[in-house]
Amino acid sequence: MSDWRRGVRSRGERQPARGAATENGTVIMKLTTVTHVSVDGVMQGLGGPDEDRRGGFERGGWALPLFASDNEGAAYVSQVFQRADAFLFGRWTYEVFARSWGAIPEMSTSPIRVALNSRPKYVASTTLAGPRWANTTVLSGEVAAAVGELKAKPAGELQVHGSGRLVRWLLYHRLVDEITLLIYPMVIGQGTRLFPGSGPDIALDLVDSRATAGGVTIQVYRPAGRPRYAPAEGG
Repeated sequence: MSDWRRGVRSRGERQPARGAATENGTVIMKLTTVTHVSVDGVMQGLGGPDEDRRGGFERGGWALPLFASDNEGAAYVSQVFQRADAFLFGRWTYEVFARSWGAIPEMSTSPIRVALNSRPKYVASTTLAGPRWANTTVLSGEVAAAVGELKAKPAGELQVHGSGRLVRWLLYHRLVDEITLLIYPMVIGQGTRLFPGSGPDIALDLVDSRATAGGVTIQVYRPAGRPRYAPAEGG
């Protein structure tokens, strides 16, 4: 995934709608991303203090206390996982999920555990070999083509959780159909952000918005081409 510009559509071209009937009436797979972020856009180490200390990050576990007490938010996330037909991960997030959700005993009836352990999982990685989590396929070749083949399957939803680098890469390649952001009411002040300080610009259509009793705002967007800018003075 080093050359993310390869195969990108024209920057001004609007992404075709997904998850709808095609000309022959077939409903095709849509790719959705689900990301928990702070108000300042941090997504690193949300689950625990030792989940991700890369770059000297010292404020891990920032989302868990609020999420654990927010029944409405937890119910929403469970519903999101249950509607997935398959999952796509970057290597780092895949390994975090495998160590946690993959290790929960089968007797657990957690909807998230059931979804993650029973449905196909795909990992975009050139270095991962011999994954031990059941139902895992490694996409190590031409990832854009492989994801395109997955999206060509009839109906369903291919979900990406976390996996910030992969999400940005998918956006660059115009492969994302829907973006869900769960925004926590806090500023972390350090850590890896979903969107870095520079990169492509993308317009978004807001298709759903809600707030939980715990203060988490849930925003659902669809990519809509390139943003419009005010004309230069005298232009």
